[in-house]
Amino acid sequence: MENSNFAESAKQMFTDYLKEHKCRKTPERYAILDAVYSMEGSFEIEELLKFLEEERKFRVSCATVYNTMTLLQNANLVVRHQFGTTSKYEKCLGTEKSHMVCTSCGKVTEIENLNITETITANIKKFHLTHYSLYLYGLCNKCHQAMKRRRARMNKDK
Repeated sequence: MENSNFAESAKQMFTDYLKEHKCRKTPERYAILDAVYSMEGSFEIEELLKFLEEERKFRVSCATVYNTMTLLQNANLVVRHQFGTTSKYEKCLGTEKSHMVCTSCGKVTEIENLNITETITANIKKFHLTHYSLYLYGLCNKCHQAMKRRRARMNKDK
């Protein structure tokens, strides 16, 4: 696992979660956790399956991946993002990311949270923040420019 501190913490938290919920600690589950914490950014299940097979030479069923991702979500180690009709997953231990979502074309861009974490933690009392997600909705530059051109043509035709 890359990012060894977070990856080791994630592994320990997952082990504790599996033990507490009387779930089996299988090599497949740990291989999926390892892959998730080795991947950068958000990903679809198909991308995770491909990564496991091609990069890790580890074959696992699609059902096992979906079931394990549910366990990882319940253990607060993975977050699921719903971008339109697409579900994407992302590790959430040690990462706070924001996403800009274009409401026209559906393009999703990750942005770093600069000072957002400090702002949030400074303004919350009696609450232990473990992770968060922030979504900003609007138009990407390409769609915004296209909209401006359409408006200009419409005004010209009047």
